[in-house]
Amino acid sequence: MALNDVAPSEPVTLTDRAKAAAAWPIKLLATVLDVPFRFLQRMFGIGAMPYFFILPNMIFFGTFVVLPLFINFAFSVTGGTNLFLADRPYVGAEQYEFLATCANHFDPATCREDRFWRGIYNTMVFVFFQVSLMVLFSLITALILNRDIRYRGFYRAAFFFPVLLSPVVVALIWKWILLRDGVLNAGLVGMGLDRILFFVDPQWSMFWAIFVSIWANMGFYTLILLAGLQAIPPDLYEAAEMDGTKPERVFWRITLPLLWPNMLVVIVLALIKSVQVFDEVFVLTGGGPGTATQFIVQYIYTTGFSSQVQNFGLAAAASVVLGVVLFVLTLLQLAVVRRRDQG
Repeated sequence: MALNDVAPSEPVTLTDRAKAAAAWPIKLLATVLDVPFRFLQRMFGIGAMPYFFILPNMIFFGTFVVLPLFINFAFSVTGGTNLFLADRPYVGAEQYEFLATCANHFDPATCREDRFWRGIYNTMVFVFFQVSLMVLFSLITALILNRDIRYRGFYRAAFFFPVLLSPVVVALIWKWILLRDGVLNAGLVGMGLDRILFFVDPQWSMFWAIFVSIWANMGFYTLILLAGLQAIPPDLYEAAEMDGTKPERVFWRITLPLLWPNMLVVIVLALIKSVQVFDEVFVLTGGGPGTATQFIVQYIYTTGFSSQVQNFGLAAAASVVLGVVLFVLTLLQLAVVRRRDQG
């Protein structure tokens, strides 16, 4: 081979040196961690290594999730106003009995702890209307955004943007709009109409709590439904068009059945989230007027932390009841997902 055929070595550039410098800490960390992991592999075998990798996460999960659940249950079977469990007397199921005692469970005024049952009643009303309207509006929005319209990317981003905002920020924005001297009332006065005291009327307060929650979360569920719509094969629509099928029949016979697994996921996720509603409604209405928009999570917060006499046991018992409801909804979600995967 002639000397002229030998390719000259490429010069080391500043970019290559920067990459090498950036990779040096990673190589050093890998070298340091290699020693204990090789030791563990020799001691316990390669089959046990996955458990060592997930051990830090399990320790974190156990410390901040599982352990507080047991502590909360321990508080729910104790009484008194002391904070530490060692100073609290054991009362058994007395806290649960106090919550459940009612002459008529459909009338919160007849219950010993009427605020708890008003919170349950308000939560049920909120969940029914919020989830129903959320699913309906999310479906309509997804159907529109799935069509070939101008500025479709902009509209998709605009509908999803409220999901990125903090619930407190969302509530403050709408509170600024809905106050007595807010933007909406300023517009009404400008048109010669009277002001509406949205946060004084119980029906208006519940309406705006539902509306703001839908506005803040609808983009997330719209995205799930939009993904389901885009997964439907276009050939089915083309065949239906060639057969002269009416659009409403196409929706009921093709779109909705194929979108139903995504719809079930949306319904279950929306149920779980709506049952836990607290922050945005608490900032928006404070639970008022009176207890018109006080939901079950706010009852737990008020009873255990913000009331003058903090009843930790009663708040813990109420949270256990809420936890059981959420556990059932989670099982429902897992069953839906499993059915979807199998189908």
